[in-house]
Amino acid sequence: MADDTTIRLWGRISSLNVRKAVWAAQELGLDFQRTDAGAAYGVTTTPEYQSKNPNGLVPLLEIGDFTLWESNTIVRYLCARYSNTEHNFYPAELEPRFDAERWMDWQQTTFNRAGGPAFLQLVRTAAEARNADVIQQSVSATEPLLALLDKHLQSHAYMGGDSFGMADIPLGCEMHRWWGMRTAQFDAYGVTRQELQAFPNVQRWFGQLQQRPASRGVLDVTLS
Repeated sequence: MADDTTIRLWGRISSLNVRKAVWAAQELGLDFQRTDAGAAYGVTTTPEYQSKNPNGLVPLLEIGDFTLWESNTIVRYLCARYSNTEHNFYPAELEPRFDAERWMDWQQTTFNRAGGPAFLQLVRTAAEARNADVIQQSVSATEPLLALLDKHLQSHAYMGGDSFGMADIPLGCEMHRWWGMRTAQFDAYGVTRQELQAFPNVQRWFGQLQQRPASRGVLDVTLS
């Protein structure tokens, strides 16, 4: 039985949104328990789970009697509550804080919506049932967003400036998914490497994220 200080995360690691919460907790050096839930693991359809998350989705954060859902909100909460002098990912000043908030919202409302259809087709749809037009449209919608991100990172080491912060977590997880599809899978559906472009600043930034010890088990998992 969890006590008032036990941090519990519900959700399977194959979920991009669960990976955000796990990475945030690892960056903050938190001791937490993760329980597989969602998809083949079930759990999310039970009355007990839905009393805590009525959406029936993952992730779910539970600390004693306090529960929280929505992945980016969980990242914000963990960074706000547990940031310290060693791990300070939640800006104290309003301008940098809402700059980070803006990029986190952009990940969820813009980038994810553009790239999601290609992911569903290439990773979660059987090869014989894939729709090449949907894949191409998703790539075409995502390329301008990658260009926008690349331009931002031309003058920023991380999303918020010179140091790693909470906005890097959702966008890093999104790029992990996108980079995982930038293989021969695209070529098979008429999307060439030239069309995908290089985006050197995004590559540099993502490489930095992959080097962070706390990203292990998040940015190195196989897409599924």
